[in-house]
Formats: sequence, structure tokens, C-alpha cells
Amino acid sequence: MKEKKYVEYLRGRGIAEDAVGSAVGYVKEYERRLKSQGRRLDSVTLEDVKSYVSELVAAGENTVERLVALQRYMNVADRKEEANYLYFLLSARLIYGSISERLVKLTDDGTRDRVFGRVCVPPVGSPVETFPEATRQLMDSLAEELSPEAYRRVLAGNHHRVPAEAFSRHKEWLREADGIDGFLVKVHQEAVAEITRYMEEGKIWYEQEITPEVVEFVRGNQEVLSAVRDGEWLYETKIPFAPKDWLVEKDPLMKRFYACHCPLARSAIISGEDDIPLDWCYCSGGYHKWMYDVVFGTETEVEVLESAMAGSDRCRFRIKIPEGVPV
Repeated sequence: MKEKKYVEYLRGRGIAEDAVGSAVGYVKEYERRLKSQGRRLDSVTLEDVKSYVSELVAAGENTVERLVALQRYMNVADRKEEANYLYFLLSARLIYGSISERLVKLTDDGTRDRVFGRVCVPPVGSPVETFPEATRQLMDSLAEELSPEAYRRVLAGNHHRVPAEAFSRHKEWLREADGIDGFLVKVHQEAVAEITRYMEEGKIWYEQEITPEVVEFVRGNQEVLSAVRDGEWLYETKIPFAPKDWLVEKDPLMKRFYACHCPLARSAIISGEDDIPLDWCYCSGGYHKWMYDVVFGTETEVEVLESAMAGSDRCRFRIKIPEGVPV
């Protein structure tokens, strides 16, 4: 185990010492289990991780803290495939919880209880393939209780819990720019510079592998990692989840799969077992509009224009500039 590097990483994130100790303990526990099987932590495979998480679920030891500790270690150890898999398992549960909280905020406890009372949410650590059914149940239940306008607003929240502080520099850029168009150019330029650095250093950018082709793709379309203004609307195209693969894929189904980021639905693109409606992607729309909520200082309106879940090979949104914001 790369204990020193892991501890430094956790402390660098401001993790309390007792939590650091617990996280190290969880990883060491997994390392001991691997050793008993004649395996090593530094050569762990995705199948090893999947098997371990399944064992935790079966034993009732599938705590968020344990999985977070393991996911963070896999990142530190540069085991990106395994880290991404654990990220999906954890973010799936987080998003359902956030939707529940926003539903209460915009309606009431009774509505939340009725909506989620019809949804069988898989336990934390469940395979991602088990989530599309729950997502479809959630969409059906929301439609039974609320109008489309109301449940779209519920879904279009900051369900990935991105801190507002992440956009402090963007607020500065808007103040310094000559209008929104100049601001959007700045956002795009900085995004291209950032992914270029990751490409040059051979690092994974969030969950994406950045190649020269990916950089040129983003550079050539300001809608990707920024937006283009048309009147009172800002148009955004989501960078594919697996941009390297998406750029070369010819099969329409796989291209949609590589485009989709959603841990709660994307496996349904391949399996075809669950019909996830376009409106589910207002959750992704909420992720995209959150930066503008912060920068403009008020909640914005988002509309889903295209979605990989609904047959497109890209996800595209538009966000309305609030009244009173000079363009």
C-alpha cells in the first residue's frame, strides 16, 4: 500500500486525522484480503474490485465511508479504471439522495415520501446495471405526482454537489469581461488550456482520457466546456464521457454509450431493458446550469435539447440568461 502518499493526499483534502486513520484502515483491510487470495493491491483488477464490493454488500459492510476510502486510494495509486467504477457506485447513491432533498424543498415531505416510496433504490455498492430500473421507477413516480415543469425543476438541481466556490474565478472573469460573449470565450480558452496540460502530463481529467484529438475537438467547438450565446440563451454541448472512444466510434449505439455520463442510466443504452425518458437528463442539465446559477447569482432555467438516452449521439442543453443580466 502506498500509505504515505495516500495519507498526504487525504490531509491535502482537509480530511480530519481520525477519518484519515479510518480510511487507511479500510484500504489495509482490503489489502489483507487480497493477500489471503495470493493477490497484491498494486496489481488489483477491476474484477477484483467488483468482487470485493459484492462481498461487502452481501455482508452488510457496504458503507459509504469504506467505498470512498477505497475509491480515493485507487485514484492515488493511479488505478483509474477501478477508481472510476467506484466513483460511479458512490455518485449513483448521492444523486438519488440529493433529488430527494430538493423534492422536499420544492414540494413537501409527503410528496417526497410518496415519490420515493415507489422506488426500489439499490443499496450502496450495487452494480451500475441495477440502477436504470430504479431511475425509470423514479421518473414514473415523479410523473404521477408532479407536472413535467415541476419535476424537471426538481431534477435540474446541483445533484453532484459541486461547491459554489469552484466557480469563484468564473465570477471574476465575468466581471472583467466585456459582456457575456467575452466571458464565454475566456471560459473556453481556460478549459482548452487545462485539458491540454492534462494531455501533456498524461493525467486523467476527471474521468476522461485526454488525447491530442480530444483537445482539438474541444478547441473547435466553443459549446464544449463553455457555451455559445444566441440571444437570451446559452447553448452547451456536453463533452462525451469517453471522448477518445467517442471520436472514433462508428456504431451508433456505442457512440451514444460513450457520450453518456449518467451512472444511473447509461447501462440501459446497451441493455435496452429500461426505457429512460429524455426528461431524466434534466439532472445533467442541472449540473450544467449550476455554474451560471453561481456566476449570475440566481437560479437559471435549463432546457434539454438532445440526449444520448433519447437517441442522439450527444447531449446538448440551453440555459436562459436571467432578466437584468447585461449581455
